Parts: sequence; C-alpha cells; structure tokens
Amino acid sequence: MEPIIIVLIILVVLVFVALIKTIQVIPQASAAIVERFGRYTRTLNAGLNIVVPFIDTIRNRIDLREQVVPFPPQPVITQDNLVVNIDTVIYYQVTDARAATYEVASYIQAIEQLTVTTLRNIIGGMDLERTLTSREEINAALRGVLDEATGKWGIRVNR
Repeated sequence: MEPIIIVLIILVVLVFVALIKTIQVIPQASAAIVERFGRYTRTLNAGLNIVVPFIDTIRNRIDLREQVVPFPPQPVITQDNLVVNIDTVIYYQVTDARAATYEVASYIQAIEQLTVTTLRNIIGGMDLERTLTSREEINAALRGVLDEATGKWGIRVNR
C-alpha cells in the first residue's frame, strides 16, 4: 500500500509542477522571448500566457518602458586640441524584443560604445567655443547616428 501512495504523491507533484511551468504571467510593459529546444518560437506579450512545459523555455524578459542610462564622462579632443570631458545620458526604449535579444549581444554596451565613438567624431570636428554653444546640433547628430544603428536592434533612442 505504501508504494502506491508514494507513486501517487510523486505523480501529483509532477502534475502540479507541469501546471506551474505551463502558465506564465508577463507583467505590463514587458515581453518575454520563448525558445523551443534553443530556437526562437515567439514573443510573449503582457498578460497570461501558456507555454509547453519542459520544451519551451523563456530565454529573456525585456522591459519595454523607456530606460535611462548615464555613461561615465568621456575625454574628447576638440579640433583646436583641447580635451573636454563629456557627460552623456541616453533615454531609450526597446520596440522589438526579438531583435533586442538576437541582433546584438548586449545592446546597452553597444549603445555606449556607439555613443562614445560618435561623440568623438562629432566634437573632434568642432572647436571648443562651437562645442559649448551647439549642444542641440551635437544632440541631433548623435541621435541620427544612434537611430540608424539601433533601429535594426529593435531599440529607439528617444533623447
């Protein structure tokens, strides 16, 4: 009699675990990437979702809200050979969770490197006075380059 009770308890626990793994609740303003045997199958949107337990896995949960990332000050040499430290803050939003997961390894690090490189190119062509007075021009040029590159990563740079 005891082995039957133990088997029933194990079976009930397995069914309970399978039910828990089947139902996935994704919070508002979030998305989740589902892979089946390591291959992308679909993106789960906010709300109650059902996945196949032990076959489907959630690889990544992505926050779709606007994010703020400050970068450390970067020394940049102006056209008149003066060194200026530039503080940078990027406001971005993930628009395509699949692209943000698969198109670039680390989109925050990629945005940072692209920002630093672009700032050095833009400010390197300006003298100090123009650099200090044309903040909007620098922002517009930086945003244009970032939008072009990050669009294919499923990310939109807002400010």
